[in-house]
Amino acid sequence: MGSKKDDKSGKKSSSGKGKKTKKKLLPSGLEKLPKKEYEAELERLQAELVEMQAWLKETGNRLVVVFEGRDAAGKGSAIKRITQYLNPRHARVVALPAPTEVHKTQWYFQRYIEHLPSAGEIVIFDRSWYNRAGVERVMGFCTTDEYRRFLHQAPIFERLLVEDGIMLRKYWFSVSDEEQERRFKDRHNDPMRRWKLSPMDLESINRWESYSRAKDEMFVHTDIPEAPWYTVESEDKKRSRINVISHLLSTVPWEKLDPPKIDIPDRPKSVNYERPPREEFRYVPDVASKLLED
Repeated sequence: MGSKKDDKSGKKSSSGKGKKTKKKLLPSGLEKLPKKEYEAELERLQAELVEMQAWLKETGNRLVVVFEGRDAAGKGSAIKRITQYLNPRHARVVALPAPTEVHKTQWYFQRYIEHLPSAGEIVIFDRSWYNRAGVERVMGFCTTDEYRRFLHQAPIFERLLVEDGIMLRKYWFSVSDEEQERRFKDRHNDPMRRWKLSPMDLESINRWESYSRAKDEMFVHTDIPEAPWYTVESEDKKRSRINVISHLLSTVPWEKLDPPKIDIPDRPKSVNYERPPREEFRYVPDVASKLLED
């Protein structure tokens, strides 16, 4: 009980007091965040997101959040944590598919405009109009003239949004090529996530430098004072989630509101109602009870 014991060499071994815990490292080399502390901080931030949403709804403000970045950079998991406890009636995630032939005949920004928020709403773009400056540019899905027109019009378009009172936040998730490749392999080996791995994702490995140059050019033209870009280091997804949620909350001038007082009434007594026999209904089999048998 707490005493020191002799090891085989005859030397006194420490009882363990004062020993430093060995740091747990992620594949990226970063120190792993303690699970308990991470979950506690995430829950605290998510509670503030709920309060921020209540403020937006009460004041009629509108918020647009753009998530961009490399494939497998952690955008999707960050969005899930942001929206996990939000009221879905007033918070939407927009992840548009490839444009149709009809879309290609429209003004480029047109199909994004119809998804902009109304009063009190939050709209999160999981990839956005910046597809033109990224994948479309690199993969040759747009012409050089269309690309140059986008770089000219995007800042104008965003200034118009901000001038109209929309709060616009733009986040770029940054991840290294080694970490991206590791995540691709994890997806390939995981049947639950294999659907997230597309031929376009794999092509991004071959065109890493092309995507880098496209991103640099995009920042030059669209990192404007009215709607600046914020880079999220995403070698560690847990860190990136905490950091992006914390930053988003700090950039919106929300205030904590007193929740409306709600009195839950006493349930009235039943009057002349008799529930039909259970045998008259179809019930889902209780397969969960089988878990108790083990």
